[in-house]
Amino acid sequence: MSLSLECKKAKRTGFIPAFLCGGILAAAVPIVNMAVRSEMYVGQQSSPMQILMGANWQMMAMLNILLVVAGSCLLYHTEFADNAMQKMKSLPIRESSIFFGKFVLTSIMSVVVLAIEAASIAFCVSHWFEMGNDFWLELGKNFGYSFLLMLPCVLLSLLISSACKNMWISLGIGVVCVFTATMLPTNNFVLSLFPFATPFQVFVNTEMAQAMHYVYAAIAEIVVIGIAELVFIKVRRSFE
Repeated sequence: MSLSLECKKAKRTGFIPAFLCGGILAAAVPIVNMAVRSEMYVGQQSSPMQILMGANWQMMAMLNILLVVAGSCLLYHTEFADNAMQKMKSLPIRESSIFFGKFVLTSIMSVVVLAIEAASIAFCVSHWFEMGNDFWLELGKNFGYSFLLMLPCVLLSLLISSACKNMWISLGIGVVCVFTATMLPTNNFVLSLFPFATPFQVFVNTEMAQAMHYVYAAIAEIVVIGIAELVFIKVRRSFE
């Protein structure tokens, strides 16, 4: 019920076209990079997945995070415009279900974006490299890992947007968080757990033990941010 309602509201915001266009833009990064500088990568000894993700994922991940931030702002802008949130409270709908409905919708669109990007990587491998027998399994693991690490960023972006009635404030906070994440040292595990920094991690270039640490940390962050939103909703209600 909540997800279908969120889909109906999202149609009026440009949320879905924005994600599709952003996914296509991010997917174009490795294709354009290989078309222009293929001689830099074809001769390397690493696997095609390692080469392509190492060369392109930082830019692709930044575009993904900016999409999540902008999408979260769009989704909550419709709730606060014309006091729509106040009107929703008169209906038999919990504010927490609205939040988690938006989380599910944003997560689904993130899967779509990552699928487009995975198709782009697959095209680059098939066109410029030799596709090994385990390529598809490696591709699935890599983008599944990226999806999991993106979920804390999705939740935190929605939490920020739900806390700010002015869309430009939440957008500004999100953009500041994104650029702060780009300045954090990637070799510092604790700092790299910042929800806006974890999507920059790449499974294929990470040791299994460290990758599992990121998986556990992402799951913990999902739980903590979800609880924080529930607490925030209760606190805000007490002051209204």
